[in-house]
Amino acid sequence: MSAKSSTVFDYRYRAFLFDMDGTILNSIAAAERVWAAWAKRHGLDVEAFLTTIHGARAIDTITCQALPGVDAQAEARGITQAEIEDVEGVVAIPGAVEFLKSLPANQWAVVTSAPKALALRRLQAAGIVPPAVMVTAEDVVRGKPDPTCYQLSAQRLGVPMAQCLVFEDASVGICAGEASGANVMVVTSAHRVPMTTTHSTIDSYEQVQVQRDEGGCLRLLRRQVA
Repeated sequence: MSAKSSTVFDYRYRAFLFDMDGTILNSIAAAERVWAAWAKRHGLDVEAFLTTIHGARAIDTITCQALPGVDAQAEARGITQAEIEDVEGVVAIPGAVEFLKSLPANQWAVVTSAPKALALRRLQAAGIVPPAVMVTAEDVVRGKPDPTCYQLSAQRLGVPMAQCLVFEDASVGICAGEASGANVMVVTSAHRVPMTTTHSTIDSYEQVQVQRDEGGCLRLLRRQVA
């Protein structure tokens, strides 16, 4: 879509598409509490297992473990309920609330691997008003890194995929954004270790602002630091 020398700041977009966990809110502590307890019950190496949970649907994470005698659907429902009940420490990424409020309501969406009930609970806990368009775990047959979720959100917004900017933090989500045909911005606020990426990055939304032109297109701008 773009020349190698170009960045996401060089383009105008019709819509911004946001992953949720790690991208507009930080739920790492809550998610890892729930998943660590699950992994321990099933005799897994908790520390190693926790590196696999971020950005993916619960059903996909559980299925990948191929545990004998485990009903993945039932276990995923249990994980979701536990996560809905535990939102302690769920907070917005710095600047996210204000940045999202600055966007036209019909030009952004949340595209998350979480089920809808959990997504709404975490958005509420973080003080983020849900957008009109949300694509959640129930909306797709295949989760990230499959690009269908992002393509579906663009379709619901009535915007060509090539005119969207995807905001992501996790590897599987970045791959989904790339495969969708959109440009990708990587949000690093929740990263515990640096990520090597060819994409533009921001640590927080305090570093950027959006400008809407007369034609209704959105342009991402870096804030000038005094």
